[in-house]
Amino acid sequence: MPHKPIIGLEIHAELKTRTKMFCDSLNDPDEKHPNINVCPICMGHPGTLPVINQEAVKKVIMAGLALNCKIAEDTFFERKNYFYPDLPKGYQISQYQKPLCYEGWLEIESRILNLESRKKKIRITRIHLEEDAGRLYHDPKNEASLVDYNRAGVPLMELVTEPDFETGQEVRDFASELQLIWRYLGVSDADMEKGQMRVEVNISLSPSTGSGQMPTAFGTKVEIKNINSIKFASDAVDYEIKRQTELLEAGEKVKQETRGWDEFKKQTFSQRSKEESHDYRYFPEPDLPPIRIANGRASPAAGGPPTLFSVEEIKSELLELPQQRRERFKKQYNLPEYDIEIFVINKSLGDYYEHVASELLSFDKLDHLKKPEVGRQDKLFKLAANYLITEFKRMCDEVSAEPDDTKVTPDVFADLVVRIFHGEVSSSGAQLVIKEMFFTGKKPGEIIKEKNLEQVSNVEELNLAVAKVIADNQKAVEDFKAGKEVSLKFLIGMVMKETKGKANPQVVEGLLKEVLK
Repeated sequence: MPHKPIIGLEIHAELKTRTKMFCDSLNDPDEKHPNINVCPICMGHPGTLPVINQEAVKKVIMAGLALNCKIAEDTFFERKNYFYPDLPKGYQISQYQKPLCYEGWLEIESRILNLESRKKKIRITRIHLEEDAGRLYHDPKNEASLVDYNRAGVPLMELVTEPDFETGQEVRDFASELQLIWRYLGVSDADMEKGQMRVEVNISLSPSTGSGQMPTAFGTKVEIKNINSIKFASDAVDYEIKRQTELLEAGEKVKQETRGWDEFKKQTFSQRSKEESHDYRYFPEPDLPPIRIANGRASPAAGGPPTLFSVEEIKSELLELPQQRRERFKKQYNLPEYDIEIFVINKSLGDYYEHVASELLSFDKLDHLKKPEVGRQDKLFKLAANYLITEFKRMCDEVSAEPDDTKVTPDVFADLVVRIFHGEVSSSGAQLVIKEMFFTGKKPGEIIKEKNLEQVSNVEELNLAVAKVIADNQKAVEDFKAGKEVSLKFLIGMVMKETKGKANPQVVEGLLKEVLK
């Protein structure tokens, strides 16, 4: 009997705030020295009182609004009781009964067999706010474990989805888009290598109904933890589907357990059995007041807790989200999907491109043409994208620089693109110009003149080079006349060599065809 994968995700993200969730200790993920950013409050010393970090609450509400969630009007924090060495209080301040955000969704576009794509809406059960635990370091050599409490108390957002995933690719698409949204909003850097974003997978296989509906009987759930990249989460899901399928088809049972992912062996492995759920004994945090959130503008509440946040005010601060940028770039610049996706994923490069695009038409001498060609603007936009995505991005990556931090200002880059478009410099010459611009900050016209890179488009000048190449390469001429098109490329190359790369190849091709017809 075929089986249907039932997959849900739990995703944690550390919030980008100056201080921790309930104290003034710094929230610094780059701190290398252990136990520096700590204080009596986040260390759980007796007699200390926590204070809510309002910026963290606001960021979670912002994330919820971006993910089409409902926002709780009244909520509160609770104590989640469990003992572990990296939890200094002996409990975690979290939310259980009333999460800040609930009943949301995110639409993803997932590829099937890398050929066709389809849109799918993934439902979001809840997003709640809590504090992070510390970090354990195991030292097998000395048979010891060390605890760094720098991370203890850092604001942590947990997102839980409905079991709407069926493949590893869908998990990858969702987690990637979610990471992008959080970065666009500035709520989290979501760097998985630094532990700022953690993905946990819950997966089971159920008998397929064949109707596309959710099965009525669910299989045994397996939880996969400690996954430190989005790709590994996708790989772990695909592996686990295969493993559970083989067990069920062999008449064996799937064991309820927690498993990890071995990135070297490319397989999951058993960590511990999970026969029963823990009783965390949740109860309202007595040292923190309840939170009231207004659906309209913030206003004093008549009795009860004061209104601290307004959904409408936070919504007005939302910036353009990744999907909105995709749609706008397509409409405004008519770029192909590949280019758009690069500018969406690399937001700083996309911002730089927009500045270049805004300068292009001021440099392009449209008034010099009696009949401006159709699509001219789109061609300029595409040409600018080509050089930014290839040459310029590569040079930025080599020195770990953001586009705006380089010596090449958007107007200078636009100037070069227009010169390339008008044939003033060849593509190979343009690569040299970009490199010189990048390291010196000089303008393209100055570099072209200094390096003698002006592309020759003058017909009389090029006719001399064409005549010489034809005279010196009669075999290639005869082959072209005999129908061998590849010989034309050879002749163009010889003209380029004769002119030391300065000839306009499009003009040369036209001249050769005219002479050899």
